[in-house]
Amino acid sequence: MASCCIAGCGPAGAVLGYLLARAGVDVVVLEKHADFLRDFRGDTIHPSTLEILDEVGLADAFLTLPHRKVSTIMARTPSGQSVTFSLTRLHTRFPFIAFVPQWDFLEFMTREAAKCPSFRLLRNAEVVGLVERDGVVHGVTYRDADGEHELAALVTVGADGRSAVTRGAAKLPQVETSPPMDVLWFRVSRRSDEAEAVAGRLGAGRMLVMLDRGEYWQIAFVIPKGSAEIVRANGLDGFRRDIVATAPDLAERVNEIQDWDQVRLLTVRADRLLRWHRPGYLAIGDAAHAMSPIGGVGINVAIHDAVAAANVLWRPLREGHVSDADLARVQQLREMPVRVIQTFQGFVQTRFVKPTLDATQPPTIPLAARLMAWIPVLRDIPPRLVAFGIRRPHVESPQL
Repeated sequence: MASCCIAGCGPAGAVLGYLLARAGVDVVVLEKHADFLRDFRGDTIHPSTLEILDEVGLADAFLTLPHRKVSTIMARTPSGQSVTFSLTRLHTRFPFIAFVPQWDFLEFMTREAAKCPSFRLLRNAEVVGLVERDGVVHGVTYRDADGEHELAALVTVGADGRSAVTRGAAKLPQVETSPPMDVLWFRVSRRSDEAEAVAGRLGAGRMLVMLDRGEYWQIAFVIPKGSAEIVRANGLDGFRRDIVATAPDLAERVNEIQDWDQVRLLTVRADRLLRWHRPGYLAIGDAAHAMSPIGGVGINVAIHDAVAAANVLWRPLREGHVSDADLARVQQLREMPVRVIQTFQGFVQTRFVKPTLDATQPPTIPLAARLMAWIPVLRDIPPRLVAFGIRRPHVESPQL
């Protein structure tokens, strides 16, 4: 039996496991794969997460991992119109976004957690259900090479992502929105003389976001919801033409895309549980609220959930009694920030992304965005929202 069982070793599960183990809580994290070497797309570690790592003495060690620092966010149209925001004026030790492969982040966090005697990571352990008695969750059922097993726990945390098995098993009510877009992910080479930035490009009925990964650009090509098959039906040549029409400077590099296997579809979802908990169970991260990719904040919001959960639960878990009020407290702390960010993402999607995708003429950058980038009192608002989110938590759980 464990005091806390965490289903899923993504960013939220890994950080919560580390913080609880650091506080002396007996915690088991279950990961269905043997390793973390998969094509994660959320590799953006924002200043708020770097500050959290700094609070527990891990930031300097983390930044020894291979990474790319980016402080500039910019958007440009094919006509040359542009707008730029910078993180460099923010009051933080980390005025940048660190691009780190998510598998490196997860290996780092679990390696640090493993230094705590109360931490266990079970790999190749796929959670397939919850153990329930009399309306209370008492752990999980998981499957490994030897078959199915039960793991009993005082509290089970669902950190198993937007298609969470635990969330479905817990039968918690949710609301879902309909983002107007999906994303095709691919990469092309990057020249050393190009801007170190998160670079948005806007075209007639098209938009893409270029993420600086050093030797290459990781590119998110935004398409209307459900149109991936139409894009594929137009062929790779048509896809490459659409890219060049939006970002002409990639004309000499789009031929690096030789096969559709190099292009991955991300089906964009956004939802939110109305209640994140029930007796013995708590959902955090994407299991509680799938975020749109707008702003690249998803990982960092999930980590904020993990910090808040550790702050609330470490003492009740050590004392051996966690009430439903304790679990509800986590939602109370995190629901408002999540809803504000999702509302902002929805506003950007409906007022900016959808009109751009629907446009038949070359777009212009909205006047509001240009004014915000130009007026000193306003220009740091978007970078601050991206960097820190809303009501970012600080680590209160101790090291024992």
